[in-house]
Amino acid sequence: MEQESTLDATVRMRIRTLRRARGWSLDNLAERAQISSSQLSRIETGHRRISLDQLTAIAGALGKPLDQLVESPDDSDVVIRPERDDSRGLTTWLLSTGEGGPQSLTVAKMRITEQAGGIGPGDLGVHPGRDWFTVLSGTVVVYLGSRVIRVEAGQAASFSTTTPHALYCDRGPAEILCILDHHDERSHFQTGV
Repeated sequence: MEQESTLDATVRMRIRTLRRARGWSLDNLAERAQISSSQLSRIETGHRRISLDQLTAIAGALGKPLDQLVESPDDSDVVIRPERDDSRGLTTWLLSTGEGGPQSLTVAKMRITEQAGGIGPGDLGVHPGRDWFTVLSGTVVVYLGSRVIRVEAGQAASFSTTTPHALYCDRGPAEILCILDHHDERSHFQTGV
């Protein structure tokens, strides 16, 4: 029961914080959510239980998915755990996800340990999207069609992923910070390309 009350308080705080961050009054959000200002005030202060239909309307008015308002307040929303793919020599930290729709971007940190060498045309991937990354440490070798491009720490690169491509490290691990569009995120993190 304590977890339920903690979650309830967290949801109320998130609603109030999001409303204030947008510079909206109670009246502004209430009008957008099609509920009365007094109901919204009682919801935010804990003097009224939040019904699912009201919560759905408030989430929609705030432009947030319902699950973002009601996610558990444990440390999982703070600590980003790495995902390792030893077969590809890649460790990924998803710093943000493109949950806002098809035009959203995903930000990720990647550690590449797979060394370049013996790359053939069959090792290069193609998918819709665009890659953008900056090298935090080490050197990244980008195979882009028939070109081989070295990107050193402190440099950045951007290219269309419709060109056959692959990323490897050179002479030791490399870490990059990358921004991926909707198509690129799906290709890199869901299908293992």
